[in-house]
Amino acid sequence: MLNRIEKITSVLDKNKAEAIEVFDLQGKDYIVDYAIIASSLGPKHTLALLDHLKKDLKPEEHFNNVDESGDWVVIDLGDILIHIMTPEYRVKYDMETFLAELSKAGE
Repeated sequence: MLNRIEKITSVLDKNKAEAIEVFDLQGKDYIVDYAIIASSLGPKHTLALLDHLKKDLKPEEHFNNVDESGDWVVIDLGDILIHIMTPEYRVKYDMETFLAELSKAGE
């Protein structure tokens, strides 16, 4: 699992995604084991990062669902969710606070 997380974050990093965060949600009451959040540089970069992930992760990874717009892309890999957002959307929806509180629940 950690190799998969490392590969995803590496692809995001080498393609100029910013503020990449990984949340370990194993054993928590959530739909996936890990969530990854990254900021893009803007709407075109958001979609470009999605293309890089598709190219670099297939065929090893199965993309169950991709919900995409220029401001926010969500990629469902089954046990990992990847969120790529513009900085404005990242501030507006503040997923970090929700995921950080969830990852600490029950500690």
